[in-house]
Amino acid sequence: MTEKTGTFVVTHAEDDSAVVRDVDTAQIHTLSSNPGLEVRDVLEATVAPDPPLEVTWQVIEVASRRQVEVVDSDLEPTVASKDAAADAEVGDLVRTERAGTGEIHVLSVPPEEVDDAAADVLEDLETVARAARLDVVRVEVRRSCGDGVLSVRYLPD
Repeated sequence: MTEKTGTFVVTHAEDDSAVVRDVDTAQIHTLSSNPGLEVRDVLEATVAPDPPLEVTWQVIEVASRRQVEVVDSDLEPTVASKDAAADAEVGDLVRTERAGTGEIHVLSVPPEEVDDAAADVLEDLETVARAARLDVVRVEVRRSCGDGVLSVRYLPD
């Protein structure tokens, strides 16, 4: 195996090891040491397999490291998000691009399940991985229980 450069999210971290996942391929890399990483860190980095067995990996270089802020907003989804959800079937996901960087994901959810769906999005590590793929640093989750609308906004700042 050879070195691999990419964007990784830290899925597990202990004092002496860590696990990172490539946000584009979902490939998992168990690190033989932990260079100060924390769960949910997003790295632009190069990793390489440890010789001789090449079972574990090590971080060779970190170009950047950041945390994605995932926020449970008390704001309602926008009118545009509510309109998008109104045209969708329950369970459908509607993606729209933001002007500039990022995306808005709108889900039509049964009204009684909106809070649980929001909690799932807030806790899901895939939310952070998606933010890393979109090159954004903030995710804002908005909901309207009465309308059955969940809006996930991937924002540059």
